[in-house]
Amino acid sequence: MEFVNFGLVVAGLVVGFIVGMTGVGGGSLMTPILLWFGVNPATAVGTDLLYAAITKSSGVLVHKKNNNIDWSITGWLTLGSVPAVLMTLWFLSTLQTSPDAMNAVIKQALGFVLFATALAIFFKKRLLDFAHKRAGGNYNPSGPRLNGLTVLTGLVLGTMVALTSIGAGALGTVALFILYPMLPTRRLVGTEIAHAVPLTLVAGLGHASMGNMDWHVLGYLLVGSLPGIYLGSHLTGRISDEMLRPCLATMLALIGYKLAF
Repeated sequence: MEFVNFGLVVAGLVVGFIVGMTGVGGGSLMTPILLWFGVNPATAVGTDLLYAAITKSSGVLVHKKNNNIDWSITGWLTLGSVPAVLMTLWFLSTLQTSPDAMNAVIKQALGFVLFATALAIFFKKRLLDFAHKRAGGNYNPSGPRLNGLTVLTGLVLGTMVALTSIGAGALGTVALFILYPMLPTRRLVGTEIAHAVPLTLVAGLGHASMGNMDWHVLGYLLVGSLPGIYLGSHLTGRISDEMLRPCLATMLALIGYKLAF
């Protein structure tokens, strides 16, 4: 096996292990790693999107079996995210005649979304505390208003994911915690994963149709990530979240700064 191919398998193993252990970090780590391997930004995003769709599908089966998915919330999120993905893909297709311009847009967006993801991970505990306090306060939207906010959240997530392949995990989970503070954590996480699969699948297939896909790279990543996720999931809780979260957030912030500036 060539060194680059071996490196891709190791990258898949490491990212899969981190995702299995922490539940976040998939796209936010994999896309920058692909850039480091010399994959151009558009292809890195497209490849990572299908990688995420495949790896998260197994998570949906587990969460569905354990009744951890609120399909109503998933539906409202998808109502906003899928049209946003299609519009974003259309915008990127208008830049296909100028690959440099498309890669520049994606690279800049990657930097800013990585920053946002780093902040969401670093301040996750405070954001969750805010959500729980709001649950006991006067501001508690419901009915059409809550559905509208959920669709709007899906729209923002869909745009970010189609542009950068990042956002469905850490940012999506935090957004759901704030919108639905009364739902158990396990159901919010399961709902976010259930929404992430069609979101990343549609976005990934759209990028593939534009040629932004490296099937060779995808195959090697999956070879490493599947056992990585299995191993990581068995070590959940063994390493303190208080230690992991700042390290992951700092690394993403540094990568985001380099890409954006």
